[in-house]
Amino acid sequence: MKLITAIIRENKLDQVREALIEAEITRITVSRISGHGQQIKEEIYRGNIVVPNLIPKVRIDIAVNENFVDITVNTIIKAARSNSKGEVGDGKIFITPLEECIRIRTGERGRTAI
Repeated sequence: MKLITAIIRENKLDQVREALIEAEITRITVSRISGHGQQIKEEIYRGNIVVPNLIPKVRIDIAVNENFVDITVNTIIKAARSNSKGEVGDGKIFITPLEECIRIRTGERGRTAI
């Protein structure tokens, strides 16, 4: 089991969600977050150029079994990329081992709980 965490642009959420549904990945968690990496976004505030420290982003968490990792990652990449080559600020995907998953309602554990 793996936990896939994707940090993407806010305006790409609907595209990514629809692409995941088409790939039969329907169980996701979405959080509104803020942060920054290499992306720098200048804004004008009261006539002055300001570079905010944190940029609004969306975090998507998806727990998957091993055979869905590549499908999920490739779907997110295709839907979240700004153009054919991508741009700074398109986001990141993290894949971490998922030690255990427990469905609270039934008490199921492991792969069947996902």
